[in-house]
Amino acid sequence: MTVLQPSAERSIEVSDEVTLCYEAFGDPAHPPLLLVMGLGMQMVAWHEDFCGDLAAEGFFVVRFDNLDAGRSSSAHGPPPSLTQLVTRRFSRHQYTLEDMAGDAAGLLRELKAEPAHVVGASMGGMIAQSLAARHPESVRSLTSIMSSTGNRFRGQPALGVYRHLLAQAPTEREAFIDHSSKLFALIGSPGFPKDPEEVRERAGRSFDRGLNRAGTGRQMAAILKSGDRTRDLRRITAPTLVIHGTADRLVAPSGGRATAAAIPGADLMVIDGMGHDLPRALWPRIIAAVAERARRADGALQTA
Repeated sequence: MTVLQPSAERSIEVSDEVTLCYEAFGDPAHPPLLLVMGLGMQMVAWHEDFCGDLAAEGFFVVRFDNLDAGRSSSAHGPPPSLTQLVTRRFSRHQYTLEDMAGDAAGLLRELKAEPAHVVGASMGGMIAQSLAARHPESVRSLTSIMSSTGNRFRGQPALGVYRHLLAQAPTEREAFIDHSSKLFALIGSPGFPKDPEEVRERAGRSFDRGLNRAGTGRQMAAILKSGDRTRDLRRITAPTLVIHGTADRLVAPSGGRATAAAIPGADLMVIDGMGHDLPRALWPRIIAAVAERARRADGALQTA
C-alpha cells in the first residue's frame, strides 16, 4: 500500500453537511492514530515534526481541521453573541461537541481507519472524550491533553486570561501573528524553553490557510452548549491517559484531575511547568506516553 506523504492535504465528506480537510503521515498499514486540535486552532497546530515522530513510533497519523476551522466546512448562521455565551442559551441549530465527535467518527469511517488511537488537546480533548463515549467502536485508546469535563467549577481559565480569550483576532496578517504570539506567551509553558519564531510561523501558516473568526465563536458555543459531560465520560471503556500541566492558565489543572476521575481506569500524568501548549522539549515524553498507552491497548485487543 502506498505511504501517504506529509503535507498532502485532502478533503473528504463525512456527512451531508460537513467536509473535513485532513493530512496523513506514515504507513496506512500501521495502527491509525487521530490527532484532534483545540478551539479556533487548525490541524497545523500539530507540528509536522510531532506528527512525524509519532509515525516513526509505528502509527498511521491523521490530523484534520475541525468543523469551522481551516479548510474544513463552515457551519451556517452568525456567531453567538456575548449574551448567548454568558447565558449559555443558543440557537437550536448550534452544534455541540458530540456533533464534532460525530464528524471525527465519520472521518475515521471514510478513511477505513477505525478503531483508532485518539489524541486530543484542549477542546480537541473534549471532542476525543465524546468520541470515545459516544462512538466506542471507533476508539482503541484515548489520550486527553490539557482538557476538562465541562464542569463549571473545574478547569476554568485564570482571571487574567479572559480578556485575551474574548478579544477579536485581527484581520491583518502581521497583527494576527502578533496577537497569537502574545496569547501563547501568556498561556504557554513557563517551565520549558519557548520558541517565539515557531509560534509566529504556525500563526502565519494558519492565517494563510484561511481564518474563520465566526467559526471560533461557534466552537466556543459548542463547548458551552455541551455543558458538564462528567456522566458521559463515565461511559468510556477505552484505555485512557490524561495529561495536564501544573502551570496551565487556560484550563486549570483541576480540569485534568476531574477528567481522570470521571473516566473509569484512566491514568493521570501531571507535568510540572507545562502550560497550555506542547513545547518541543516535552514531545519525547508525551509521544512515549501516547505510544505506550496505545500499545497496551492493542495488546489487550489481541488477547481479548
